[in-house]
Amino acid sequence: MTITGASPRTAAKPARPGYGTLTVLIPAHNEEDQIAAVIASVRNQTRPADEIVVIADNCADRTVPLARALGVTVVETQGNKHKKAGALNQVLNSILPHASDQDRILVMDADSYLDADFVAVASAWLTGDGSKIFGGIGGTFRGRRDGQRPARGIRRLLHWWVETVQCNEYARYGRDVDRKRGRVLVLTGTATLFNVAALRAVVAARRAGRLPCANPGAAEVYDTNVLTEDNELTLALLHLGWKVRSPRGCTLSTEVMPTWRDLYLQRLRWKRGAMENLGQYGLTKVTAKYWGYQILTFLGVVVTSAYLGSIALGLILDRGIQLRPLWLGITLIFMAERAVTVRARGWRQMLLALALIPEMAFDVFLQATHAKALADSLLGRSRHW
Repeated sequence: MTITGASPRTAAKPARPGYGTLTVLIPAHNEEDQIAAVIASVRNQTRPADEIVVIADNCADRTVPLARALGVTVVETQGNKHKKAGALNQVLNSILPHASDQDRILVMDADSYLDADFVAVASAWLTGDGSKIFGGIGGTFRGRRDGQRPARGIRRLLHWWVETVQCNEYARYGRDVDRKRGRVLVLTGTATLFNVAALRAVVAARRAGRLPCANPGAAEVYDTNVLTEDNELTLALLHLGWKVRSPRGCTLSTEVMPTWRDLYLQRLRWKRGAMENLGQYGLTKVTAKYWGYQILTFLGVVVTSAYLGSIALGLILDRGIQLRPLWLGITLIFMAERAVTVRARGWRQMLLALALIPEMAFDVFLQATHAKALADSLLGRSRHW
């Protein structure tokens, strides 16, 4: 593949028969602490990449020289104001015109580390008949703690708490995807291997007005007007008839948010972006189940509010906590579900889940964030990322 504006690079290896070439795109903004480990995880794949491209987006640290010293292609964005989506579009605009339909493009975050068989497993799904069916193969991810921890006290406890509940959440996500045989709602930005033919189809459909696009005359792969470009691209592929999967074996680790504030801002963007993406596409055969999940989430907020409200009311009226059979039964079921679904992380995490309160507080936090995202979207409040 040809990438204009790139720094000198090592010669690409010949494509393996039946695979086409594999190019890895790593958009990075000030990732000097992790860029070497990310590149190493790609180079350690059992199915090697033909080229690794670090897309340095408005970096003010040593990401660029470190990546160049490791011998990968480095592309520095020019005038990009659209963050990750804009950075990827600049490089994809250069790649797609020269790529063949047998080529593959892996897009991954600069805080994601691939397990060794990720590319081999994903590539197998995008060869043969799969190349005409699947638009993208994504990964399931484990939480990874990378940041510095406070030395002691309440700050250290809060830091441990927010990281632990995220790791448990991701373990449940991976378990759920595995039980559904790789069927997922979104190809996450952590790591996804894309079919070049599918990406070209998205650009053509945007240009023809069949998919959302602010400027059809300058249609690109990623919609830069949305908060969650990965979710929107998944909807675009599905509406064009392509399938998506996150099969067993496509695994990786990704950094968790180090503070509650960081987590709040991340999830507020995710949840609001997902709702606005559904607003873009409306109610269709593809989006019907997504709307269904939004309704279920809203009902979850209502049920949790009723549960906590009944406890609070009892305390206010000096009745204490009434162990009513209905709520006691719901509590026991919830405790069992919490423990069983983190079994892969070991008995300590199962005990934490059984304690209920730490994870219930996290669930209430997520539901409150969802309610805030819904209110912001309905009221048209300013969007920030």
